[in-house]
Amino acid sequence: MVGEDSPLVDIFRTKSVEQSIRDTEAPEHRLRKRLTATDLTVFGIGVIVGTGIFVLTGQVAKELAGPAVAISFVVAAVVCGLAALCYAEFASTIPVAGSAYTFSFATLGEFPAWVIGWDLVLELALAAAVVSVGWSGYFASLLSSLGIDLPAALAGDDPVFNLPAVLIVLILTVVLLVGIKISSRVNLILVITKVTVVLLVIVAGLFFVKGANYTPFVPEAVATARVEGLKAPLIQVLFGITPVAFGIVGIFSAAAIVFFAFIGFDIVATAAEETVAPQRDVPRGILGSLAICTALYVAVSLVVVGMQRYSELSTTAPLSDAFIAAGQAWLATIISVGAIAGLTTVVLVLLLGQTRVLFAMSRDGLLPRSLSKVHPTFGTPARLTVAVGLVTMALAGFVSFGELAELVNIGTLFAFVVVSIGVVVLRRTRPDLPRAFRVPLVPVLPIVSVLACLYLMLNLPVQTWLRFLAWMAVGVLVYFAFGYRHSRMRQQDTLEKVP
Repeated sequence: MVGEDSPLVDIFRTKSVEQSIRDTEAPEHRLRKRLTATDLTVFGIGVIVGTGIFVLTGQVAKELAGPAVAISFVVAAVVCGLAALCYAEFASTIPVAGSAYTFSFATLGEFPAWVIGWDLVLELALAAAVVSVGWSGYFASLLSSLGIDLPAALAGDDPVFNLPAVLIVLILTVVLLVGIKISSRVNLILVITKVTVVLLVIVAGLFFVKGANYTPFVPEAVATARVEGLKAPLIQVLFGITPVAFGIVGIFSAAAIVFFAFIGFDIVATAAEETVAPQRDVPRGILGSLAICTALYVAVSLVVVGMQRYSELSTTAPLSDAFIAAGQAWLATIISVGAIAGLTTVVLVLLLGQTRVLFAMSRDGLLPRSLSKVHPTFGTPARLTVAVGLVTMALAGFVSFGELAELVNIGTLFAFVVVSIGVVVLRRTRPDLPRAFRVPLVPVLPIVSVLACLYLMLNLPVQTWLRFLAWMAVGVLVYFAFGYRHSRMRQQDTLEKVP
């Protein structure tokens, strides 16, 4: 029998919603409320429209789905939409920084919350570094088209030290440091730029679409090197299915990859504590940004595969290369500018999300509490912002793009599963809480969300699962080495028991 003083009970103690909200009022840990629904929607679009639309469209169409990549985007969007409903209810109920970490602490307990927080570190920090490397590639390409060639050791396909990637992270770290409202204004300018370019791609591309390129819309399934060995989707290995690309199976395998394109709407929830009217505006920001981006993705994917045969698409710069193939090089240059703007906002919002998750974790004592102090002038978590910026710069300087999108995806899907379960748990444990937004058909929709996320996770490669499990094992060790001993919840409980 497990006693009340057992460590097993300690690690599953929940943090009440009221306590979470009270923590936001402590002067040294109070974030300034300056964001509106428009700001949040722009933040969402800023992080969602980026790598997925400028890079992954061509890659998955060529290697996994063919012209049916548009269906893959719809599948991924539906899964995200189900999770988005759950995020919207939580964010309107618990308007506190930390997103899935904070939601998990209120429903499942401290240790599950730590696991999710550690998982979000994988999603956000790694994604920010990887996207900054992609930004560097577009930036170097644009400079080259202007007659300025950067040294191969500092930029290019395999640099010794990726200088442009480091510099863009440095600049955006400073922007985040000086204030959330300035960050939102910079983001707005960049979002307007890239959405304009995306609309240009859709409208201009329609003039070069060839109906023959859509046939066959769902190419026949074939075995390819893309899905051999540890690269095979886990679900195909578990059920003894011969690993294949294309066909119906290829559509779902592609959906698991292009899911990376939608990562970001959950970051809107991390800014709830800095929103003027979070109960109303956070759900609008989450669902609004997801709806707009889904429409853009489906339209762009249909145009690109119509402009160029899917087997001939570029896997590095599919949009611009499709226009070059159509003899419109000038449009390719404009698209490169849009890609740079697009990837800049992705890095900006990923860094924002990472600092807010770590801010919530350090405020709870699971990381050093000194990191959660807010700057008296800027009203931002300055120490954490600098720390996250330095780590991301180090990663961006030396990592390659590689096959890391899948690793980010599995982390995000895992967070979605926990948040969807948490909605059902909180409805049962705290039915009295005011909820400005409510998920319809509970528990049916949250359960469908869990199953859909798990299905996409099973469509990710075996090697991705192995890397994910290794990262989570490290996180468990860190928790018991530091977080468990320094937890504010545990320390408060100990004091209350002292006679």
